[in-house]
Amino acid sequence: MKLSGQGLPQSWISLEQAVLHYAADEVRWESGAEVAVFRGGHNAVTGLQSKIAVSSIIGTKGVPGVNPFRARPALTNSKLFARDRNICAYCGQHFHEDVLTREHIVPLAQKGSDHWMNVVTACRSCNHRKSARTPEQARMPLLYAPYVPSLWEDFILRNRRILADQMEFLMAHVPRSSRLLI
Repeated sequence: MKLSGQGLPQSWISLEQAVLHYAADEVRWESGAEVAVFRGGHNAVTGLQSKIAVSSIIGTKGVPGVNPFRARPALTNSKLFARDRNICAYCGQHFHEDVLTREHIVPLAQKGSDHWMNVVTACRSCNHRKSARTPEQARMPLLYAPYVPSLWEDFILRNRRILADQMEFLMAHVPRSSRLLI
């Protein structure tokens, strides 16, 4: 996981991309476990072999060009379902991702928009029953409120294979009100 020098998440990177940051002397600090060691050639003078040990979390030099607190995470169904823990906002039941839908609180047909604060997870049955009405019009109250995931939550919601030390680092920065802590 690549962070800015200030510790803000920047991107998920491969081991090879991390090695390039090390080789270019762009790593300001590192944290977490050593996840790989890459070996290079031998020095003609000393005879020593070069090696780069890669940590699971690296902070790189430079200042990011984007204000991370103003950035809005991209809305995808997989991240929405993960945010809502695969629980239908209307019946409260837990479902597999295949049975879930992106449900617009204020329907698009009523000039609602497609953004984090206007969508929740719903099962197909509840989504069909609510149709193009608001929850109030359909007499189907929401069981939980939508929210925009923080930068830290977004990294978790991307549903990557997150190492234990990376998850611990991210969870330490997740807002206390996050549904991911439940």
